[in-house]
Amino acid sequence: MINSEHNQPQPGMKRYALRTLLCFALGLAGIGNVSAQSGQANEAVNSLQKHRQASLQEKLYLHIDRPVYACGDEMWFKVYNVDGSLHRPLDMSKVTYVELLDADQKPALQAKVAMKDGAGSGYLQLPTTLKSGNYTVRAYTSWMKNFDPEFYFQQQVTIINTFEQLPKPEAPKAKGYTLQFFPEGGSLLAGVASQVAFKVTESQSGKGTGLGGQIFDQDGNEVATFAPHKFGMGRFTFTPEQDRRYTAKLQLPDGSTLEQTLPQVHERGYTLQLADTTTNYVHIAVHSVGKPDENVYLLGHTRQQVVSSERALLQNGKYVFRINKADLADGITHFTVFNTAGQPVSERLYFKNPSKELALQVAASQSQYSLRDKVSLELQASSQAPANLSLAVYKLDSLQMQPQAHIASYIWLESDLKGSIENPGYYFSKEGQADRLGMDNLMLTHGWSRFTWNEILEKEPAKHAFLPENHGHLLFGKVTHKSSGQAAPGIMTYLASPGKPIRFYNASSNADGRLMFELKDFYGNKDVVLQTDFTKDSTYHFELFSPFSSRYTSRTSSTLQLAESREGDIRERHMQVQVEHAYYGAHRNRFHTPGIDSTAFYGQPSERYLLDDYKRFKVMEEVMREYVQGVQVRLRGRSFHFMVLNRPYKSIFRQNPMVLLDGVPVFNIDKIMAFDPLKVKQLDVIASRFFHGPLAYEGLVSYQTYTGDLAGFDLDPRALMQAYEGLQQKREFYAPAYDTPEQKRSRLADFRNLLHWSPEIRLQPGKGEQVSFYTSDQPGTYLVVVQGLTAAGETGYELLQIRVNGPVAQGQ
Repeated sequence: MINSEHNQPQPGMKRYALRTLLCFALGLAGIGNVSAQSGQANEAVNSLQKHRQASLQEKLYLHIDRPVYACGDEMWFKVYNVDGSLHRPLDMSKVTYVELLDADQKPALQAKVAMKDGAGSGYLQLPTTLKSGNYTVRAYTSWMKNFDPEFYFQQQVTIINTFEQLPKPEAPKAKGYTLQFFPEGGSLLAGVASQVAFKVTESQSGKGTGLGGQIFDQDGNEVATFAPHKFGMGRFTFTPEQDRRYTAKLQLPDGSTLEQTLPQVHERGYTLQLADTTTNYVHIAVHSVGKPDENVYLLGHTRQQVVSSERALLQNGKYVFRINKADLADGITHFTVFNTAGQPVSERLYFKNPSKELALQVAASQSQYSLRDKVSLELQASSQAPANLSLAVYKLDSLQMQPQAHIASYIWLESDLKGSIENPGYYFSKEGQADRLGMDNLMLTHGWSRFTWNEILEKEPAKHAFLPENHGHLLFGKVTHKSSGQAAPGIMTYLASPGKPIRFYNASSNADGRLMFELKDFYGNKDVVLQTDFTKDSTYHFELFSPFSSRYTSRTSSTLQLAESREGDIRERHMQVQVEHAYYGAHRNRFHTPGIDSTAFYGQPSERYLLDDYKRFKVMEEVMREYVQGVQVRLRGRSFHFMVLNRPYKSIFRQNPMVLLDGVPVFNIDKIMAFDPLKVKQLDVIASRFFHGPLAYEGLVSYQTYTGDLAGFDLDPRALMQAYEGLQQKREFYAPAYDTPEQKRSRLADFRNLLHWSPEIRLQPGKGEQVSFYTSDQPGTYLVVVQGLTAAGETGYELLQIRVNGPVAQGQ
């Protein structure tokens, strides 16, 4: 059975993990060097660098083809994997796990997607059994399961089941509101002028509002007012007093107020204030109440790369650090203040706009097109590094609009901030990049780090339960004693998948009974057989673990509300799905497996017998004795045994070889001798000692049936046989072509709203790329979305709208 709760590797696999990470850690070792510091500051810097090297961070981004689907559609996606520090493509994990979660965070669909050079692509086929609603697409690697699931990629999509009655819009409810406060630096200090950020949101939608209010002390005196700047976020400044309590009153639309207590005022402690008022420098004022003349350390790091480390002596409880912006890396920098004891006491986030981004240009051959017309797009990029892009073209209507997020907003912003961000793409628009106050409010209200300083400063190195899949998919399992349920250590097990190509794996259980198999190039849905040599070990129970994560974030998808005004577009989607499946079903179901070695795992055999080239016998013993030269058949007592020639040494092995039927080990020679030889197409013999994994076999005899599915052979009932989904096979995106007048006159309806999907576009420096496709029978406005990444870590995103006109009425 598949067990999702115990999918952890065995302790004996540490060498595998260390070997995997070493090459990546070496690439990071020289990054972020700072001038030498002594004492606690140096310890913090060294601890951070060690943590970064031991806990390499991956970031995944999925370009999902469109935001809204009907049941029966395919959801296409492109996966980008980057180094969490450098944002360059990261070729470490060879598998990405993609899931579609419902509103209760239960997986509705799951897929394993092959990765190469930090990229991959795949799809999810949306069945008609799904309920209408908002779902969450999430993606992660095996290595990412070692960290908080907040690090997983997540994006909400809408799925509409047009075959069922649509959910009725809920009756309007009284709006609820949430008011949160975030003191700069983390706390309010008595007598220190403090900047306080706030966020006002609607409770149901999570969207920001424009509501404001006042701050009062415990005596009812107004000390400050507040009003949002953008997306419900803003700030105000006041000086809290000792032993005073402060309350905010939010003025609601109905004239009532919502009261919220501000954080407690501290008599002693630390805080900081960041001022970004000059072109070249950021000023950070550190305040201390209670210890006015002590040394403090300011450490700045960007995605765990140290960019600033300074020490200063407070004078009258204050010191202002001046940080050169040129020394800061692009993106989010964390400034942390440490006291003399080396304890982190205050923190602040700062965002520096990326200085080098991938500028993409998308030009259409014309701005307007007719039905079934050819569209040609010319793509250009500004980078001097090769770019890997993906492109989607979908119809804009009442159901799906222009996306509010993209690869740049995710890589630079969303992936490093906790929780959801309203319209993250705004901060990378021309308006948003000029809105420094809006970005800084976001930094104040979404403070978060991919680690805690307690973790960093611990002397013990980080322990990671999950290994990176840097060669292929890792399948974990466990062996236990049937009678007691206790772990069974030191048991040699064999995993096989009937079919072609022959795939065969072995592994010995560790002290906890755990197993690990590396399934390289294992594609498609297959049966797998897990067993031991039952002639020696016969009382064991086997289980295989699911590789999918069982941990979830607190974020959930919002409730789907479909207004009556959208019924026309929903009916259009219903017709589109039915037409595509009825008329283009055969074209849509084209799959292929990436080029892999199709030979059996044992390579070229010493002898190969295609049994149709020989006289066919009805008894396997006759086959083996008559023309299989490398194997001698012997009877010991009442049991058959095989003795394989050891050709290199001109001798004979005395023990049975490894015998396989369609790749599945058969340890009882009597059973293979009783098998119908007329079902066997091919017989291979390895006439020498054969090494595989930790074992050496005295030769190998492999039978392959015509069907490749064991052809009715009875497996030992003690073996575990179950279906297992390997890596997803590549599926071709299909769209009709209208190259000729005859094709244009075709009476087959074409109601596509996704005109084109291309996940693999490669742009070389200084060279353009042309993409062509045809419009459908659906007039309207279509959005071209292009995004991607260069080898240097530059992210790019570009939109273009094209218009498709309907047929011209006769007489016009």
